[in-house]
Amino acid sequence: MISLPYLLRSENIVRIEGKHLLIGDRRVYPFEKRFERCSSVPEIASALKRMVTQGGGPLEVALTAMEFVSKQMKEGIIQENFAELERAAALLIASRPTNTTMKRSLLALLEELRGDPDFVAQVEPLVEAKKAVFDQLYHQLGKEGSALIPDKAGVLTTCFAEHTFLLSLAYAKEDGKDITVFVPETRPYLQGSRLTAPSLEEMGIDVRVITDGMGATFLSTGDANIYMTAADLVCMDGTVVNKVGTLGNAIAAHRYMVPYYAFSVSPDPTKLDARDIQMEWRDAEEVTQCMGNPTSSNGMQALYPAFDIIPPDLVTGVVTGKGVLKPEEIKRNFQ
Repeated sequence: MISLPYLLRSENIVRIEGKHLLIGDRRVYPFEKRFERCSSVPEIASALKRMVTQGGGPLEVALTAMEFVSKQMKEGIIQENFAELERAAALLIASRPTNTTMKRSLLALLEELRGDPDFVAQVEPLVEAKKAVFDQLYHQLGKEGSALIPDKAGVLTTCFAEHTFLLSLAYAKEDGKDITVFVPETRPYLQGSRLTAPSLEEMGIDVRVITDGMGATFLSTGDANIYMTAADLVCMDGTVVNKVGTLGNAIAAHRYMVPYYAFSVSPDPTKLDARDIQMEWRDAEEVTQCMGNPTSSNGMQALYPAFDIIPPDLVTGVVTGKGVLKPEEIKRNFQ
């Protein structure tokens, strides 16, 4: 049986305890196992914006936050009013604008509840049902991804690609494949070296941490013979959006004829191509420090686009709930 690492166990991503919602604080892992304690939706939205969790974490946090709101309504902490649920969803959606899976999941939840006089009681079972669907989808994509991995694989990734990528490696290992994963550190938050690498080590998968500029080198030597990442957003033309640093590795993979696959639980039918993407730019101060320590002179100007836009011609395939699709196959399968 596949065992998920600490970071991907549901109770360590988010949970409700008493009058608080607790979010696993990925900013300090693996040095600390700490939780951000929130008592209101504005605090939850602030935590998401401050990158307390990232990747697939905001989706699970947002869905659990809707359970939290319904619990507060039952306890009389906030008014039992559908508009309160809508306001909560709007705050959560605004906290992380580029990855639209959270937005679409929350809007779909609201539509299912709209007009139901007993909407408060229906929130929890609907949220649990949606989480179960995503959990099943993670394993499905993991099995699809494992089939793409060569018997002797050097896998390059970027950032922390969550359930789908880690499950694909776990299933590949279960099949007896010989795997080494090259994990760029992923500045400025170091999600690769702090989240991905320790999780792979916990799962018994051979892993090597490299700096963000080393990916092309390992692709050129053949040590990395497949490139796999998550996708924060996939457009209908096959454009992939993922953590900044992904584009450079995708270009190098294309140059050295190494396939690049992105995992997507939910391509966005409202985004036709790159022109529809709302790019998230983060505080430039995050670039001039690392783990709270300055990396440049005081007052240095910096830039921090949080994501890369990877054009379809650099993408070999997108691993989805409808199979591994070529970029040109996305639209007819999801629109």
